[in-house]
Amino acid sequence: MLVTVVIGSGIAAEQLSPGNTGLQLLQNSTATVLGLAVLILVFGPASGAHFNPVVTTVDWWFGRRTGGLPLPHVGLYAIAQILGAIAGAVLANLMYDLAAVDISGHDRATAPVLLAEVVATAGLIVLIFALARTGRASLSAAAVGAYIGAAYWFTSSTSFANPAVTIGRIFSDTFAGIAPASVAPFIAAQIVGALIGAALVVALYPDVEAAAENVVVPHEETTFAEIKTAV
Repeated sequence: MLVTVVIGSGIAAEQLSPGNTGLQLLQNSTATVLGLAVLILVFGPASGAHFNPVVTTVDWWFGRRTGGLPLPHVGLYAIAQILGAIAGAVLANLMYDLAAVDISGHDRATAPVLLAEVVATAGLIVLIFALARTGRASLSAAAVGAYIGAAYWFTSSTSFANPAVTIGRIFSDTFAGIAPASVAPFIAAQIVGALIGAALVVALYPDVEAAAENVVVPHEETTFAEIKTAV
């Protein structure tokens, strides 16, 4: 749904404001801010609103000694995140009567843009884990939405800051798309940004490990055994 919001609003912006890139970006960013906040509220209690593989990985790293997210779950989350992102792109295309899969030709991987992705991802990591550590994870929906909305404008990359979303955006040759050749550099920049962000979090909050279970939103974990019993 996150990728559907990002791509769908991008397609709408292209159709409603042809030739006006600034207005298109405003429309796209506004929908993304609101959609992301709502999705965090909806899915947070179930999964923690882990929409982002680098956030999930950093969360595992911080909580690995305190009973946080198990490493096998990181892989399962990443699979779900990537498949969900691809499905979201297909859904957005179909809603606008486009080809279900249309590989993007939008090359983005220039040095300034990759630097922007490092900055965007580092800032996102710092925000999420600072909120968790200071007992304000309940504000994540508003705060993360606001940060991504701002980063649409202050970064030259328009703040993808998410490897799964980056992969999903390959599949729509529209305003929000990204060419396959740009994906690996983008993800590399996001990983670097996540490492920098994690280092900053540790510097600011040395005991951040204690808050790992509250990222992005505190939630109840359902085990596979519980699922099997329920079925």
